[in-house]
Amino acid sequence: MKSLDDLIDSHDPALPLVEKMLAETTRNYELLPPSTDNSRVLCALQVTTRSTLGAIAYETGGLLIDHGWLRVLGSGHAQLPRNLSDWNDGRAAGYLLVADDAAGGFFSINGGGLGDDVGEMYYWAPDSLQWEQLGIGYTDFLCWALSDRLTAFYEGLRWDGWREDLSGLGADQCFSFYPFLWAREGSIEGSRRTMVDVIEQFDMNVELANKLDYGTEQPA
Repeated sequence: MKSLDDLIDSHDPALPLVEKMLAETTRNYELLPPSTDNSRVLCALQVTTRSTLGAIAYETGGLLIDHGWLRVLGSGHAQLPRNLSDWNDGRAAGYLLVADDAAGGFFSINGGGLGDDVGEMYYWAPDSLQWEQLGIGYTDFLCWALSDRLTAFYEGLRWDGWREDLSGLGADQCFSFYPFLWAREGSIEGSRRTMVDVIEQFDMNVELANKLDYGTEQPA
């Protein structure tokens, strides 16, 4: 296992790249300062700060994008208590959960449990309950999340007044829909929306995916 000194790259850090993305975006965002747990989180991940994932894990507490609709996990913060290490511990098998959204969708880096394209990003979509390939890596994911393409991606998962509804939603919460969006009777405008903890939504997704035999890899 690499030490903290081995993981901190002072010669070619990725933080300037992240800062450049933020400087160039026209999308609303909030960059959270790193927590005092940032060293532990980085060591648990065993990635260097030369990578964008390492930079986000060590140099930030997380990133809230588009009025908090999309939450990119870092080392944790009062506004976004979950961190990249603890959130994945005992929860994800064969992938690393790195972000989630207000609609109850989850983003991950494939570690081999979702397909052969290790290192690529996937989205656990609330309207299909299946992991969907995004065809990009983590760095491109950050660039995409800060671009206008985010609006097109969420076109079918946002409802009239979603910005106003976000004002009462914490970054550790999401909206849960019933009937489920993946069910025939479900729809983004017609289903009832309830605020729930993100962990509750994730655990429910796991249970439902297993019942539906969608083959989601989960820890024993």
